[in-house]
Amino acid sequence: MKLPDSLREQLKIPLGVLLPESQANKINIQKHISECSYVISVGDRTTEKMMDFGLIPSLQIIDGQEKREKREPPKLENATELIVENPATEITSQSISVIKKAFTLQPPMRLFVTGEEDLLVLPVCVHAPENAVVLYGQPNEGLVIVKITSEIRNKAQTLLDLME
Repeated sequence: MKLPDSLREQLKIPLGVLLPESQANKINIQKHISECSYVISVGDRTTEKMMDFGLIPSLQIIDGQEKREKREPPKLENATELIVENPATEITSQSISVIKKAFTLQPPMRLFVTGEEDLLVLPVCVHAPENAVVLYGQPNEGLVIVKITSEIRNKAQTLLDLME
């Protein structure tokens, strides 16, 4: 599925709570995560930030880039790594299958994306377990924290359905 230009502006609207960069600290993040939350981080910087806080995401989705620039991926600690190809501005059926598979495996899991991971927030929100919290970066703004609800699932599915 490819991202049509008509959806670009809509995808800039955070799916959840936007914590401004200055407030994206461990205490404020933990307010949105319970002990039993299945935490999913999308993005290298988001994953690294969580790990620096000692909050190891159950599923980490990274691509070795930050704002389209190559970077050193966050250290892989005790996580099993799956690799998937997902070109920029696309969501491949393989990516969706691997995301679904990752949710059935013992965490922590890491999904390393060859290409770009940004849009994978959508299938993650559709297929995540009930107790999931998804974290991703909003470029130049801060951290978005999404508690998975049926409303969020429906919104993410609607956006996926609009892709070509």
